[in-house]
Amino acid sequence: MRVYAIGDVHGRADLLRQLEEQIEADAAAQADRCSNLLVFLGDYVDRGFDSRQVLEHLTAPPPDGFDRVLLLGNHDLWFRTFLAGEPVGESWLRFGGDATLLSYGVPLAFDQPEEARLSAAQAVLASKIPDSHRDLLDSLELMLPIGDYLFVHAGIRPGVPLDKQVEHDVVWIREPFLSWGGDCGKIIVHGHTVEDEPVLRRNRIGIDTGACFNGNLTCLVLEGDTRRFIATGAS
Repeated sequence: MRVYAIGDVHGRADLLRQLEEQIEADAAAQADRCSNLLVFLGDYVDRGFDSRQVLEHLTAPPPDGFDRVLLLGNHDLWFRTFLAGEPVGESWLRFGGDATLLSYGVPLAFDQPEEARLSAAQAVLASKIPDSHRDLLDSLELMLPIGDYLFVHAGIRPGVPLDKQVEHDVVWIREPFLSWGGDCGKIIVHGHTVEDEPVLRRNRIGIDTGACFNGNLTCLVLEGDTRRFIATGAS
């Protein structure tokens, strides 16, 4: 199996399409009959202006010759929670949810008190979002083990067995995971924390390179004992 792990997309449908074209070309150039798996590490929405388009793209079948697994990110969870009517709108909007609402054509009535404004936005969003997008958000997986690797959005809680990890840590954690030098039996492949370049540590590989800010969406390619990267580059 050849695994293509893709970092945080954050509403950049243009970069997602570009990276998938690069991945398809890469797979076609390999002189083997490996199966190809796309693993998305979450955060499909917020910040970039094409969150709706990203989800629409991901509801379609994967490219020919590929299977696909979609993991849950904290922004996807935020969006799903807001859509369910929970009172998370203030924090979600402050960290990029306003761009997601804009992509669905949902206005924010700033002449209304905040509670009324958010309640109205939730109601309009609920009437506009396709069922296929709801289904996708509800189907996102928490983690994916493959061989020597464990794919998650943010990381794991050090010292907790992998089968005892909880959703909040897996989609939100930074410290103490990022500075942890321990071994959990697998190398953790994650996004969530933006770095200028992919981070390679003995126990983890971070591939959130800030696509929504700099145009650099990164893919980690794993095959056997080899690792390499494909990226869209700055734009």
